[in-house]
Amino acid sequence: MLPEFAAAGIRADILRLDLIHPVISGNKWFKLKYHLKAAVDGGYKGLLTFGGAWSNHLVATAGAAAAASLTAVGVVRGEIPAVLSPALQDVADSGMQLVFVSRNEYAGEETLHRSMQERFPQYYLVPQGGQSGAGVQGAGEILSLVQEPQQYTHIACAAGTGTMMAGLAVASNPQQQVLGISSLKLGNTEYNSLETMLQAWAPHPNYRLFYQFHFGGYARKTTLLTDFMNRVWQQTGIPTDIVYTSKLLYGISALAIENFFPTQSRLLLIHSGGLQGNRFLPPGTLLY
Repeated sequence: MLPEFAAAGIRADILRLDLIHPVISGNKWFKLKYHLKAAVDGGYKGLLTFGGAWSNHLVATAGAAAAASLTAVGVVRGEIPAVLSPALQDVADSGMQLVFVSRNEYAGEETLHRSMQERFPQYYLVPQGGQSGAGVQGAGEILSLVQEPQQYTHIACAAGTGTMMAGLAVASNPQQQVLGISSLKLGNTEYNSLETMLQAWAPHPNYRLFYQFHFGGYARKTTLLTDFMNRVWQQTGIPTDIVYTSKLLYGISALAIENFFPTQSRLLLIHSGGLQGNRFLPPGTLLY
């Protein structure tokens, strides 16, 4: 992959979940799998879920619902925009009904879930990002795509809700290290949402989160990050997204330069998809 890894005496492989499906991309299929099964088995009319204007989760949920002949409702954080983002236009075109709520209302998750379930009683509720036991169960199956996953000393992923990282922690061996690069601007405390998710689900204390590679916060960027994304493309032919995988690769590369990894370590990096999110970048920012 990148020269930083060879220089540090380690090997890194990347699992290309972005190639799984053109719409239900990356880790989203795994996090939705058991929610979708529960909705179908329970005879629900459709899926009810939540996300922002550029949400990969909304795009994937709309696609998964359509594939299962279910309808879908997406509750969107923020006021109705004058022009829908490409992501919201995609989900609207696929038949998802959009309901816009204020940011304050959206922040009250428990109350919001209750009110939306009362409004759409025949819809199966999927938390934002699939964040739940069902999402963790599905994410734990990601490693089934890898031959001999036990060969890796470290398994690394980007972390948004922490659902995928928790699933990887469940599926890993205690001697493996599961590393998460936070895409959110969070403090390193045991009470933040990522730590709480992992404490609830991870069976072993073999995980670690890194908070210094968010580039200003969720979906934020700098020229340093977009230049890095272009370098990754030029050197490997692998496209990355602005929210998750670019920050994962940057963070792990930086750790390699700092000699965080023992020599001869073998890393498995999870490409979690979400390339559609790059559409908000100005034209010409990326080479791909």
